[in-house]
Amino acid sequence: MTIRSKLPTVGTTIFTVMSRLAAEHGAINLSQGFPNYEVDQRLKDLVNHYVQRGFNQYAPMTGVPELREAIARKKEIVYGASLDPDREITVTNGATEAIYGAIAALIHPGDEVIIFEPAYDSYGPAIRLSGGKVVPFRLLSPDYRIDWAAVRQRVTDRTRMIIINSPHNPTGTTLKSADLEALRTIVAGTDILILSDEVYQHLIFDGERHESILRYPDLYQRAIVTMSFGKTFHATGWRIGYAIAPPVLTEEIRKVHQFNTFSINRPLQHALADYLAEPDHYLQLADFFQRKRDLFAAAMQDTPFEMLHSSGTYFMLARYRDLPALDDQAFARWLTRERGVAVIPMSSFYSDETDEKIIRFCFAKTDDLLLEAANQLKRRS
Repeated sequence: MTIRSKLPTVGTTIFTVMSRLAAEHGAINLSQGFPNYEVDQRLKDLVNHYVQRGFNQYAPMTGVPELREAIARKKEIVYGASLDPDREITVTNGATEAIYGAIAALIHPGDEVIIFEPAYDSYGPAIRLSGGKVVPFRLLSPDYRIDWAAVRQRVTDRTRMIIINSPHNPTGTTLKSADLEALRTIVAGTDILILSDEVYQHLIFDGERHESILRYPDLYQRAIVTMSFGKTFHATGWRIGYAIAPPVLTEEIRKVHQFNTFSINRPLQHALADYLAEPDHYLQLADFFQRKRDLFAAAMQDTPFEMLHSSGTYFMLARYRDLPALDDQAFARWLTRERGVAVIPMSSFYSDETDEKIIRFCFAKTDDLLLEAANQLKRRS
């Protein structure tokens, strides 16, 4: 039997590889982006409450009304956006399904999609599976800023979508209002869609404002915004996200969603709807994670790493110096084996494997684990 792969160059993700290597060597896992601390007991109690009350059968395909309404209220509080929960919000199996569904629904063979690299690794495969062409735009350290004039030069009559991600995984950078204004000038008068990956929406630091597409009504009319509860409430294993889009785009996304996952875990949806009634549960997250960022950055000062600034997410990058002169893939493996700390090599986020000798740390960990990791990395021999 002959199998013709649709993704012949795709293997096991670097996140799986490094987490497995960390387990094999008993290393501290600062590679994959998940917390090592518990979900709020109040939220767990709400899940149990709805399980015990019998909310255990299929949820509506679009998401339970209570959760969609709670999401709409939340977006009005945070961004001043007025959304129709019935026609503009769809609950998905994590933000990754929302991203995939948007691309599968709206990208046709031959369409070009501009992505900014380093990029979250699900964008490219979803585009290729839909017959689209990935058009990577490379960003470089230390600031990873977007040259919008150069982006305009990449736009062709085949450009169908531009994917943005802010706060940005893996770099920890954020888009400013000037970035959104530049994007507006590029897409004005075209049929170009915007897919805005905003899963780290509340993890933005130093008093900065999250520049969501939802703040820009004209951009939103051509946009799909994807977000996640897993990152927000320390429950990445729950796999609940959502897509927000104007009705004409939502209708197409739901056509894919209903034949993919169809509906999402019902008791978790009801629990999240209740939990969102208290805005402090998400409004305090920036301070929580900024404190962890600052703790880890301070602890790493005496290590042979040059720490790059993180403006958002729960990731921080570091350039390695005075250490083995290895490419970043080999260095990440060496660090796991010899120093007992697992990280992600940044070349994994580039289609051409750009290697700037930079690695990514996840600081969504308990304070004691972050301090222990930094202490292990202070060794220089």
